[in-house]
Amino acid sequence: MRWAELEGRRVAVWGFGREGRAALNALARHLPGQVVELYCAADEADAANAAFPSVRVHADAPGADALASFDVVIKSPGISAYKPELLEAKARGTRFTSGTALWFATHGDARTIAVTGTKGKSTTSALLAHLARSLGVHTALAGNIGLPLLELDEASADLWVIELSSFQTGEAAGVSLGVVTSLYEEHLDWHGSRERYVEDKLRLLAVSERVLVNAAQPALLSRAAGHRGLHTFGDAAGWHVEQGWIRRGSEDVIRAERLSAPGLHNAVNACAALAALEILGYDARAAAPALSTFVPLPHRLQPLGERDGLAWINDSISTTPLASLAALESVVARRTALIVGGHDRGLDWTPFVEAMRGHEPVAIVCQGSNGPRIADALEAAGVANVYRAVDLAAAVAAARVALGEEGCVLLSPGAPSFDQFRDYTERGRYFAELAGFEPGTASIQGLGVG
Repeated sequence: MRWAELEGRRVAVWGFGREGRAALNALARHLPGQVVELYCAADEADAANAAFPSVRVHADAPGADALASFDVVIKSPGISAYKPELLEAKARGTRFTSGTALWFATHGDARTIAVTGTKGKSTTSALLAHLARSLGVHTALAGNIGLPLLELDEASADLWVIELSSFQTGEAAGVSLGVVTSLYEEHLDWHGSRERYVEDKLRLLAVSERVLVNAAQPALLSRAAGHRGLHTFGDAAGWHVEQGWIRRGSEDVIRAERLSAPGLHNAVNACAALAALEILGYDARAAAPALSTFVPLPHRLQPLGERDGLAWINDSISTTPLASLAALESVVARRTALIVGGHDRGLDWTPFVEAMRGHEPVAIVCQGSNGPRIADALEAAGVANVYRAVDLAAAVAAARVALGEEGCVLLSPGAPSFDQFRDYTERGRYFAELAGFEPGTASIQGLGVG
């Protein structure tokens, strides 16, 4: 759907986060004078009225009848496409679109790398932009990583690196290269089932001219096998990590330890970024040294420093049990207290529990709404050193007691933050505060065009 198709129609914007604001601003640019209505949360209404006085603001969620009264609804990504009221309105003729879909519809000639994956998509996207810029490529970095595409609606770039969540992959079109970093169980509350999550996530394959997937995941590789433009990373023939090196086939290119973002999984993300550049014809080997100057993303295995003899690592972005395992592996040499738990989406913690049997850290502190369920499963499996805490503050206190004056406190919850916080960034900042650090306003470097 293009902007011209909205002219003269009854249009609503659903959601007043950054995506919703970007949509309202873009509507004002492309269709001045267009009548628009907004649906937002009650505590957002005053800010919405002040920022957009010409927009009629509804301080509640729309029902099916309200949605069906519009010709077009521009929906924010966090609102599930499978909500019953949305499906009913769609059946009654309302068209639903998004800022992502509108951007792709009007930028068909752009050279795009769209990156998705259960884990690794943000770091891979940021690495891609950083490495491309090190080669002198005029590169844009936007999307789910923290900058809505519509905020760059009028910008130009030689290469667009776009992170897409599973909520957005079906909204892309004409992608030059689609990258899938990993595929695990997540966001079941939005998609409704694991099968639908996988199907939605892999919609990116169908809209991409070429695709790059993680060869270390057989199920993902199998799903992509029929794509005529298939490429892989993580296998011995291509970009992969082996014996402490990032390699291209049998060639040692750069020591993995030179990558400024810690952990094996980040070295694998670097392989994905290097492979993507190579596929589009850039000199990946020449870009590799720039891995050492990459600024790691906040809340992703972010070392905060030391306080009271303890090292503190903020991995608040972790929202799956497997992400918690990967984080724990990255600090395996230290005495560690791992803090897990948060909003309960019903994910299966069995692989995490099995991995902890006989290999548990000094303490596993289970907190938040699903903390009791995780703790019950660990104790039933005979895992020792399990602590229970009602919230993050109590979890940090328990971790201090368990470690004494030596070790590492690792926040890698394996669950969303919504039981206690607005989002993972607020959770990460509060963790930093509890540890004794200034929470700051850490942001992702490199967003926008550079």
